[in-house]
Amino acid sequence: MSEFRIHHDVNELLSLLHVRGGDGAEGYIDLLQKHRTPYITTTVSAHSAKVKLAEFSKTPEDFLRKYEELKSKNVRNLDPLVYLLSKLCEDKETLQFLQQNAKERSESSANTTSTTTTSYSLPQTSTKMSMQELDELRKKLGNVTASSNAPLPAEVTRKMLRDKHNKKNPTQPNPVFPNWVYDRPALIGDFITSPTPQGEPAVPVGTLPLGTQEQALVEDLLFVLIGVDGRDITAQPVLGRQNRSFIVDPTLDMSVKELVNRILPVASYYSTITRFIEEKSSFEYGQVNHALTAAMRTLMKEYLILVTQLEHLQRQGLLSLQKLWFYIQPTMRTMEILSSIASSVDKGECMGGSTLSLLHDRTFNYTGDSQAQELCLYLTKAASVPYFEILEKWIYRGIIKDPYSEFMVEEHELQKEKIQEDYNDKYWDQRYTIVQHRIPSFLQKMADKILSTGKYLNVVRECGRDVTCPDAKEVLYTLKERAYVEQIEKAYNYASKVLLDFLMEEKELVSRLRSIKHYFLMDKGDFFVHFMDLTEEEMKKPVDDIVPPRLEALLELALRMSTANTDPFKDDLKIDLMPHDVITQLLRVLAIETKQEKAIINADPPDVALSGLEAFSFDYIVKWPLSLIINRKALTRYQMLFRHMFYCKHVERLLCNVWISNKDFRQYSLHSAKWFAAAFALRQRMLNFVQNIQYYMMFEVMEPTWHIMENNLKMASNIDDVLCHHTSFLDNCLKDCMLTNPELLRIFSKLMSVCVMFTNCMQRFTQSMRLERLSMEQGTMDEPSAQSEQADEPEKKRLTTKFLADHADSLQTDASFEATISKFDSNFSMLLLDLLDKLSIYSTNDCEHSMISIIYRLDFNGFYTERLERMAIERSQKAAA
Repeated sequence: MSEFRIHHDVNELLSLLHVRGGDGAEGYIDLLQKHRTPYITTTVSAHSAKVKLAEFSKTPEDFLRKYEELKSKNVRNLDPLVYLLSKLCEDKETLQFLQQNAKERSESSANTTSTTTTSYSLPQTSTKMSMQELDELRKKLGNVTASSNAPLPAEVTRKMLRDKHNKKNPTQPNPVFPNWVYDRPALIGDFITSPTPQGEPAVPVGTLPLGTQEQALVEDLLFVLIGVDGRDITAQPVLGRQNRSFIVDPTLDMSVKELVNRILPVASYYSTITRFIEEKSSFEYGQVNHALTAAMRTLMKEYLILVTQLEHLQRQGLLSLQKLWFYIQPTMRTMEILSSIASSVDKGECMGGSTLSLLHDRTFNYTGDSQAQELCLYLTKAASVPYFEILEKWIYRGIIKDPYSEFMVEEHELQKEKIQEDYNDKYWDQRYTIVQHRIPSFLQKMADKILSTGKYLNVVRECGRDVTCPDAKEVLYTLKERAYVEQIEKAYNYASKVLLDFLMEEKELVSRLRSIKHYFLMDKGDFFVHFMDLTEEEMKKPVDDIVPPRLEALLELALRMSTANTDPFKDDLKIDLMPHDVITQLLRVLAIETKQEKAIINADPPDVALSGLEAFSFDYIVKWPLSLIINRKALTRYQMLFRHMFYCKHVERLLCNVWISNKDFRQYSLHSAKWFAAAFALRQRMLNFVQNIQYYMMFEVMEPTWHIMENNLKMASNIDDVLCHHTSFLDNCLKDCMLTNPELLRIFSKLMSVCVMFTNCMQRFTQSMRLERLSMEQGTMDEPSAQSEQADEPEKKRLTTKFLADHADSLQTDASFEATISKFDSNFSMLLLDLLDKLSIYSTNDCEHSMISIIYRLDFNGFYTERLERMAIERSQKAAA
């Protein structure tokens, strides 16, 4: 068990038990990791644990009866569970806590029930119930319970199985035996119970001489041993899955009766085996059970041959009761084992892999009894043949042909085209899945590799290529598990190599990923500058007013006129206008399975329409089988990273435009105004912040993580490794770019909003200044004296500049521009300090060491250090208080 699985299980257990305080989960996890061992429950430890629990139980008989019932059904992990419970019984403190917790939970559930339901009370009676009435009531309740637990009739079970199969495979209905097979009980070979005795009343056998009694009983026993009632020995009707019992004439001599009772269990075994063979040989119970019944039928033929030989001896007068007992004893053990297996398969309702698990466990349990083990080995080998045929087709060709739902791998109908349409579609995980109860116990360790082997080959087959493993050999059942491991390992290695080579070489997976990196991770700088220049005016429009084909045409133009033109997959890049801005999208994703999910999903849409820039994103066309790796979930992650960086690039362009505007007006005396210097400094701080964030994301997060993924892909041995490395790359990028932390995301969003509002404010001022300049120039052009212009051009320029500067100063004083700039400055500084403080906390507490480099970049000269230290001291004082 991995460390992460231990963390998950411990936390879940503590939440279920409502444990609070103490050392918390970490204390228990440390204890588990120190004391866990690769211990496997053995037969001896399971037996001692069972005895210990029986002694601890208030009703040991009921406990043992239930244990044997579950054991007969071959319930998985029963012995490890019993061992765990026995260990819990030894720990008094844990036991006391569990009892207290159970009491509290029952009380809380009772209170909940009493508040939500109407309470009913039994009518009071004036007289007490007598002991006889109590016994009758107990018997009735027992009968009702027995009838409710009784198995369904065979015909009902067959119909249910047939309907289940036909629903799953409507084009391939199950073959069905004709009704007369079931309507004629004489064909079964088991006892036919008649309601009334036939023929004349017989003389009691006990009144006959001893020799005559013995001969009569030998004849009766030979009939009973082949499922036919005798004159003095008759079979009782069977209810459900009970064993057959017999009635022997009570007048029989005691010595003869004793020998008869020793032989009768063989007849009971025969009846159980015959009923099992007739029922489970139906097509509805699957190929494994059918093969098992065929093997049993072969063994039963040998038994019937023995009975026929005994009849021959009896007709010659050479068979006494003692000789019959002598001849039947060697067969008795075989019949007992066959009957036991038949009962266990029937009670456990086993099919397919579960039947093989039961047979395998029986084979191992008979270690030391060579005859019994050889018998079980024969049955298991015969029953496993159809299962292994399905297994061979799966691991050697990637095909499942499982008409009766017996194989451990189950196929689900999913369309591979939806992998590019549906975000939640999990084709790779859900198309083929493991069904735990169908896994034979001897293949349990290899189940995951068996699943992966077939999946790999199936993907290649879906692409129209026929593949067959060159090392294909017939899989045969054996007690040496190493034989399975070697064959499955060879098939797995071949399937892994075939699919990996197919994706890497023929489908050029790495080149595809590089192409996606060029666009979604903004790898091609000249392309994006050209594209943003071309689409600047179009992006300013509301998203409803944008014509997508026009954007597509501009994208095509930018691709052809930049270095992206050399990319062979550039035509797969498309435009996508999203319904939400990137922050809303990220917050909706992060709120999944949290308390805020409903509130965010049901929130009213914003009144302000999205601009084209806020809704803009790229999309990418990926075809099968590359869509297994670059699926919709992966593309959505790429889109979130792209939109985040694209918006940062947009804010940087806005701030650079403000810088250009400031350069235009530096020729005037505006720089003498206080607000101008403050605005220039604030714009520089904002630009420094945005550029450093972009540099951090591109060169300290994405590039190193990308190179790690590329190196891992070169060493990957199967497609699951490729999926894992690719998903890990995207998750690490999202996490280190602060896109998986709602708190950091909100602060960053506000910082970007402040920057955009500041640039809008400065642009409005720039436009007003240009208007004033134009009006001033227009006034000077209307003067009539052209000679004065020519005479004193420098003086006119000086006066114009002075007028413009004085006018601008008075304009901004009236509009309180200085206060506006100051407010922008304080908001930006406060949010930036908040971001740096949160980054410091997360980098320290959550070991997110990569984020600390943002602090070093933004606080490179210690400008914010003192204030951050002060905030840390205040926070520690609050925590101490």
